[in-house]
Amino acid sequence: MSFSSLSLSSELVQALPNEFNKPTDIQTLVIPELVAQKDILALANTGSGKTLAYALPILEQINNDPSQQALVLVPTRELATQVCKAIDQIAPSLGLRSVVLCGGVEKEQQLEVLTQHPNILIATTGRLLDLVKNKELNLDCVKTLILDEADRLLDMGFWPDVQNIVKNLTDKRQTAMFSATFSEELKQKASSLMDSPKQIFAHQENSTNKDIAETLYLVNKGSKTKALIELISQHQWSQVLVFIGAKENADGLTKKLNKAGLSTSALHGNKSQAEREEALAQFKSGQTQVLIATDLLARGIHIEQLPVVINFELPMHAETYVHRVGRTARAGQQGVAMSLVCHGEAEALAAIRNLTQRELPVQELEGFPVTDKPSTGESKRAPRDKKANRRTNSKKSIKQFQGKAKSSNTSTKKQSRS
Repeated sequence: MSFSSLSLSSELVQALPNEFNKPTDIQTLVIPELVAQKDILALANTGSGKTLAYALPILEQINNDPSQQALVLVPTRELATQVCKAIDQIAPSLGLRSVVLCGGVEKEQQLEVLTQHPNILIATTGRLLDLVKNKELNLDCVKTLILDEADRLLDMGFWPDVQNIVKNLTDKRQTAMFSATFSEELKQKASSLMDSPKQIFAHQENSTNKDIAETLYLVNKGSKTKALIELISQHQWSQVLVFIGAKENADGLTKKLNKAGLSTSALHGNKSQAEREEALAQFKSGQTQVLIATDLLARGIHIEQLPVVINFELPMHAETYVHRVGRTARAGQQGVAMSLVCHGEAEALAAIRNLTQRELPVQELEGFPVTDKPSTGESKRAPRDKKANRRTNSKKSIKQFQGKAKSSNTSTKKQSRS
């Protein structure tokens, strides 16, 4: 199938860069629906081409009616910049302009661009609301609303902002949401913002990319740093993206890896925008071998040919695991995802298994014998995960630590509780 068969004009198809010669699964399913002005809720694995799936219909519609604007909401500044770059590969050829509206950048610069009446607004919620409340931006011309990484935007931290933004939009708009994971609770929230949305599934819900080889090692909590250094040194990966939970722990781990002779930098929310951009740019260019990141970087960020992602710690929310490992094996490439798991993370692992409906067995890492005992303390996980994972409390050995895949006929019920 070609892009020209997806209800797109010849002018837009001709504006596509040469590398875009065949639409991906999600693009094939979504583009005709959006061009037909339908509301959609689209679920697809990370790295599957979601950005162009909504960007091309937006460009088609605005090219036909330049008085319209489109608004793309994203959870992070890095993703906003990335989406803008993807759109700007095509938009200028059509005489269309986009702008990024996010924090960490002087507002005056953005206000100057807004005077040029850009066609596509790509924004984080905080900066957008600031501009609207101060009457520096009017959203009356926005006819299309896109929520990228929608499960994060409809989560508790962003949900009030999204609701306030929607109040400033016309009811006669098209709304589309894209994500790799989506709980039943968030689907209900989404339906309140949409008009009879069509659900589109390009892949199994809450699944990881089939091109990712996942390996999980059970190690002592105190051995994780040495294990990480050993894995990186042994495999001699050119690039390694390491996910960690806390910002302060990211800085501490960065210092230890640099001391071990591994060129490492950290990226998290306490860094300035300039520092965040520099850390990501140096990693993408190969100047830095290892990037230690919090979940700020788990959402939507595309890094060309990233060979491996390592979970130094499992995430607090099972859905985040899917987004983290999705940073590798993008655009049909192969990738490796490794996780260093200690006994105290048994419930977190069980929640991930339950969400993805995958076995995800753990193994010992050679040279790092497990001597820690399973945790018996009160879990700090959210109540919604406890019920699904109570069985892990009695794990006593690596064999007992192994999980079993759930049968497919119970998948829907289990996922709705995860």
